[in-house]
Amino acid sequence: MKEPPKEISLDPADWSAMRALAHRAVDDAIDYLATVRDRPVWQPTPDSVIAKLQAPLPREPQGAEQAYADFREWVMPYQMGNTHPRFWSWYMGGGTAFGALADFLASTVNPNMGGGNHVGNYVEGQVVDWCKDIVGLPRDSGGLLVSGGSMANFVGLAVARNAMAGIDVRAEGVAAIPQPLVFYASTEVHSCAQKAIELLGLGQAALRKIPADAEFRFDVSALERAIAEDRAAGKKPCCVIGTAATINTGSVDDLNGLADICQREKLWFHVDGAIGAVLTLSPTHRKLVAGMERADSVALDLHKWLQVPFEAGCAIVRDRNLHRSTFALTPEYLEHTERGLASGPLWFSEYGLQLSRGFRALKVWLSFKEHGVDRYGRLIDQTIEQAHHLAALVKAAPDLELMAPVVVNIVCFRYNPGGLSVEELNALNEELLIRLHESGIAAPSYTTLNGEYCLRAALSNHRTLHEDLESAIDAVRRFGREWAIAAASEGR
Repeated sequence: MKEPPKEISLDPADWSAMRALAHRAVDDAIDYLATVRDRPVWQPTPDSVIAKLQAPLPREPQGAEQAYADFREWVMPYQMGNTHPRFWSWYMGGGTAFGALADFLASTVNPNMGGGNHVGNYVEGQVVDWCKDIVGLPRDSGGLLVSGGSMANFVGLAVARNAMAGIDVRAEGVAAIPQPLVFYASTEVHSCAQKAIELLGLGQAALRKIPADAEFRFDVSALERAIAEDRAAGKKPCCVIGTAATINTGSVDDLNGLADICQREKLWFHVDGAIGAVLTLSPTHRKLVAGMERADSVALDLHKWLQVPFEAGCAIVRDRNLHRSTFALTPEYLEHTERGLASGPLWFSEYGLQLSRGFRALKVWLSFKEHGVDRYGRLIDQTIEQAHHLAALVKAAPDLELMAPVVVNIVCFRYNPGGLSVEELNALNEELLIRLHESGIAAPSYTTLNGEYCLRAALSNHRTLHEDLESAIDAVRRFGREWAIAAASEGR
């Protein structure tokens, strides 16, 4: 009998050496987080590192030691910066040490969370139920952990389309929908809603953006007029998208007012709560999202204000059967059994697009158990207070200007020394933002409100202190004065 070829494995040849490397990596990771203030918020990746990261596919082993050394030298120093206390770009949480360890543990046990009878699905089931409790939807709702708010909104809007189309969309396709469907959102809606509606085959015309009011909230009266106009034009109003804390300014739509309209007009009510759904945990600000509990579907993120490491979002749909019927497809190789590994009541692949799914539930489960949601609520109140402190610093400075009301934890402002046109102010503040980033002092982002460019600080990092806000304001004003001196010397 022919001797079989020598078999290989990807396990370490020396478990003791791997254990030592793992301990070193954990120590380095903890040091990285513990010393975060000692580093610039952001620094560009050097060309020399970029060149190394364009090397050909490795054919031969380099070994774990060398691979880890390359990570430490090429990757670890040049990150986005969102672990840093003065990172306020876009809207991102800072992560936690235990959350990072949870990711390691999830990768160690490494289950596929598409379905089957194993404990991971029960962990995700509990996490999803906790999310239902947070947003106020009943425990018998459908729910799914997803990558983030964009996918959570996609799930909710996909169910809305199928529920409101008037036909079996999965069988007949969107071309067979008898009337053009219309989704409504304010002009402050996140871009992921438009992307979802486009990808659902309905086109940009299916999303009608209603002007926001002076406080950047959904104009409820304008919505009512738009619904009446569309019905008269032979279209079918389908869904209203309310936003619990908008991405630009943090304004919160009148969710009860929107829910009243949806109830009266028999429309689907979806809430994008990627930022603000967790305001229900706040002892003093939960009233801002009153009415969210009346939604048909809610999207929320756990990697923003709750600081769970990326990726962690959740989609919740009040009608579990509608949720499942939108996504479920069970070929023979996925048929459920009464007993064995293919049994079990929880098959999350039937509630979303993915069959292969990582164990992201574990880091949420462990993080919630580590801190308790009341502590998150106090953190939410803390960052809102910090935002108002930042706004007060802006108001107190004669060369700074607050550009929008501060509702939760997003502050929009600009440097304005006076005597400049809108175009000149826009260009000046754009330059100041780049200088802030390149200095490594702070990393806010920007937005444009009514055609005016603003610096935008989203204070979602649990490591931020008052002194960070003050040093950032000092830097903005210093860079502004330096710009003015340079402009005067150049005769601008």
